[in-house]
Order: sequence, then structure tokens, then C-alpha cells
Amino acid sequence: MAVQLLITDKNLAVQGDPLDGWTNLDVTKRFNEPGSGSVDVPARPEVMAQLQPGNRLVVIRDGGIWMAGPMEIPADFSWSVTEEPGWGKVTISFSDDLATVAGYITWPTPASAWTAQLAHTWRQITSTNAETIIRTLVNENCGPGARAERRIPNFALDSVAGVGSATTVNTRFEPLLDTCRRIAVDGGAIGFRIRQTASQILFGCYAPADLTATARFSIGLGNLRSIQSKQSAPTVTHALIAGTEPDTGTTGRTYVQVADAAAAASWWRVEKYVDGSAVNDANGELTQAGNEELAGGAAPVELATITVDTEDLRAGRDFDLGDRVTVALPYGVEIVDLVRSIHLQATPGSGEYVTTLIGSPGASTDPATVKAIRTLGRRLGRLETR
Repeated sequence: MAVQLLITDKNLAVQGDPLDGWTNLDVTKRFNEPGSGSVDVPARPEVMAQLQPGNRLVVIRDGGIWMAGPMEIPADFSWSVTEEPGWGKVTISFSDDLATVAGYITWPTPASAWTAQLAHTWRQITSTNAETIIRTLVNENCGPGARAERRIPNFALDSVAGVGSATTVNTRFEPLLDTCRRIAVDGGAIGFRIRQTASQILFGCYAPADLTATARFSIGLGNLRSIQSKQSAPTVTHALIAGTEPDTGTTGRTYVQVADAAAAASWWRVEKYVDGSAVNDANGELTQAGNEELAGGAAPVELATITVDTEDLRAGRDFDLGDRVTVALPYGVEIVDLVRSIHLQATPGSGEYVTTLIGSPGASTDPATVKAIRTLGRRLGRLETR
């Protein structure tokens, strides 16, 4: 099995020999989301010495970095005379480097100190390419263009990919990655990711590939171990957005409707009220809010597959996060949608298993409470300006 685990410090310097004797590696990469993972390792002194706060874990698969990022729980140690004799066991929980970016919020005036932030001020970028907006927000909040105390060590922007379409952002005290996801959806359904080089952590955008003709999974092709599929009705087909309430009088409030007519025709009409009272619609922000609701409430097709890597089709090499792929179900139906996550499980004895989750943005393993908290966080940030 061609999996290797390394520990580095914040400056990407390897701290010791590759981890030896590990078991139960579990790693999940997610589209436009921080990935996560865990691994069990014998708690030998040379291993424990590497598990320091701020250090990172790097998962190398087939000679390339599969995922790398900070250890969120560096050492969950256990020992018993019956279950874990000898050195005992330590479980390392880690994420990918997007989790570090996720720790930031959008400052309305990022060049100024926190104590100098202005009331009722937004960070606004209008009618600009989505990739440019995302790169700008990341750069000025945690990248090399940020204030010194906010910069992530060894963090830089990757090469410009030239992807996305024009959109607008109005943000204030929102989680940075939540804002980037909203821009990515409205600005051409692009992706963003982080990759590690020998000396840097690079953030960049990309356009997911349409691999429906080449990345195909079916029982007949012999590249599936199991399939579990579920399709649900949409939770919204008509987003009804209400803009800012006027100070006086009964007229003047802007109302915008954004509809998915095809979904309503196939299923039925589902209306959802969207409060846009903290949004100025001068640059189409109400429409943007409606598009976001439709994307999140689209009829999700959730497809969990356990795949078998073949010479012709391998996760991370022939398809990756955000790509459009095809899965042929046994009863003659083919599902085409985006790869939302790739889950790698590995043990030295049984080998590797790769599971993919395919579907709309709502096709997620996140509990509903997590999604609700994200929405509330964004709305509370907007209310600070009122």
C-alpha cells in the first residue's frame, strides 16, 4: 500500500521519520470545504515528540500529497494492559490547510486595525470576476496582503486560473470560507483549494472538469464495490427575497423572485422567504441571495459509492473534487453530478477503500445543525451593520 504519513511544523519542515506502524487511516477531502482525517499510531516516544501544537500531518498517496494540514487534536492517548499493551495508542485528528483559512472572518476594512474598523461599513466588490473576488478576500484577510498579525505562515496565492464569471460581494464579519463559497456558486460554480509545495501553502481557484464521458462507474466496469443512492425533492424552487425596509411609508421595499422553473415543473412549487433586509440591491445582491438559496435547495441526488481503483480510473488522478462524473445504477439509470467529497480509508492489512459522495450542494454528510449555524453566522454578521 503506497500511503506514507509525515509530520511537519508550521514552516513545512519534516519533524522526523515517516510514522511507522499506523492503523485505521480515515481521510475525507471535500469540495470547497476543509477536509478532515484521523489515524491511530503506536505511542512510541519518537512519535509523541512530533505531536506538538501547531504541527501538521501530511498524507502521501502514490508519491503525491493526498491531503495535508494542521493537527486539531495532536494526541488522543490511550493505554490499558489488555487493549493497548506496550507503548499504548495515540489517535491524531487533523484537517487540511483550508481549515486554517476557515478560522478568519471578513473585515470591512482589512487594511486597518481591528480597533479602527468603521461602523456601518461593508467590504464591497462589484461586477468582478469570481476568482478575482475570492483571491482578493483571502489575500487581504489571511494571505500575504493581510495585516502582519493575520498572515498565515508560508501562505501564498497560487497562479491565476482564469475561471469564473462576474458577480458581486457585500460582506462584513462573515466567516471567510462561507463568503468564498457563496461567490463560487454565484460566479460560475467554480472551485477553490489549497495545495502544498516544498516551501509554501498555495491557495487557488479552478474550474471543475466535465468528465462524464471518461469518469464512469458501474458494476459492469468492475470499479464499484457498493452503491447507495437517494434522490430527494427540492426544498426550494422559488426564492422570494425581500430587500431593505424603508424607514417611512409603505412603499419602496424591493422584492425579487429567483426561480428554478425546471425543478418546479418536474416536482412542484416550493416557495421560501429570504430576508434581504441587510442587503443593498444596487448591484444585484438580492438576486445573488436567491441563487444561493436555489443552489442549496436543489433536488439533491446523493450517491455514495465504494470504488475500486483501476489502471484506467483512479481517485485523485483521473477525477477529483468538483468534477462531473457518471455513475450507472443497476436498473439502467445514470446519475451525473459533482464529486462533493472523496473518502480514503486505509489499513496496512486490508488495503485502501475510496468512497465518493456525488450530488448537489445539499448532498452533504454535514448535519442540519451545522448548516443552520453557518446561515445564522452569516446573518448575524450582516445585522451588525444595521
